[in-house]
Amino acid sequence: MKACGHVFKYGDNVDTDVIIPARHLATTDAKGLAQHCMEDIDPDFVNKVQPGDIIVARKNFGCGSSREHAPMAIKASGVSCVIAETFARIFYRNAINIGLPIIECREASEDIEAGDEIEIDFDSGIIYNKTKDTSYKGQAFPPFMQELIGAGGLINYMNQQK
Repeated sequence: MKACGHVFKYGDNVDTDVIIPARHLATTDAKGLAQHCMEDIDPDFVNKVQPGDIIVARKNFGCGSSREHAPMAIKASGVSCVIAETFARIFYRNAINIGLPIIECREASEDIEAGDEIEIDFDSGIIYNKTKDTSYKGQAFPPFMQELIGAGGLINYMNQQK
């Protein structure tokens, strides 16, 4: 399983309130949430993001409230993966639950810049920056995790097992 796209870069402590502002939580429709994804930190995000693009951030991405809306909004916007030095624990779990690939990799989070084109091999955990011709080693996704992501998240995976 692979992902390839252009990078949107953010700093430390990107919280769930800037990923999807609370004023838009009246809906749980993923496409509705995607229309407001990142608008408080990057107002042009929704107009620029393309299917397959990747978010790269620094430490503690997804901190704040425990709402599943944040990874849902990111995934529905077309983002194929989020790379950060660290993730807030509840965001990490919510991302896996809804099938949004996330990778922790300090070197990638420091070196990759906005606009870089990167490719991620989930089998090996290798993140290749095509723009800079450099690679980084993130954690590989075990086959079970790839099945969860491929199914679109934990609930879809469990429903397929019946």
